[in-house]
Amino acid sequence: MVRAVRKLQPALPVLVRTRDDADLERLQAAGATEVVPETLEASLMLVSHLLLLLGVPVSRVVRRVRAVREDRYRLLRSFFHGQEPEPIDTGAFRERLHAVPLPEGAHAVGRRLRELALDKAGVEVAAIRRGERRGPPPRGDTRLEAGDVVVLYGAPEELERAEALLLKG
Repeated sequence: MVRAVRKLQPALPVLVRTRDDADLERLQAAGATEVVPETLEASLMLVSHLLLLLGVPVSRVVRRVRAVREDRYRLLRSFFHGQEPEPIDTGAFRERLHAVPLPEGAHAVGRRLRELALDKAGVEVAAIRRGERRGPPPRGDTRLEAGDVVVLYGAPEELERAEALLLKG
């Protein structure tokens, strides 16, 4: 298929999704502009979510994922002729999960979710992990406790505001 597209439209970018890297060289030799292995991307997403749930700061997770992708997708950098590309604002695709551990004395401790109005901050509470348990999707009457980990979903700026609200008020 890649060869047929290349023959009909030589300048057309051809992105190929593949299960893994097994056919990477063959697909590139056939003319694929970029080959995206599902296993790599799925693994990056799983690891990202796990690190966030474990409380690793979003910025650190994003930097690490970016480094792995930059190393893997070298061809993309060649389009920019040695320059770093400007970040692309992808709207909803910027949204991500972010875990906020609640220490003793945090503003949210002892309060119900509805009191905090996190939805007005532009985030959704995806889950609350209490001890080793992660319960069902939280409801507005859920009272937060010290040691809870509140898993938020939203854009980076909104996540920062919501984290500040949870911790400091």
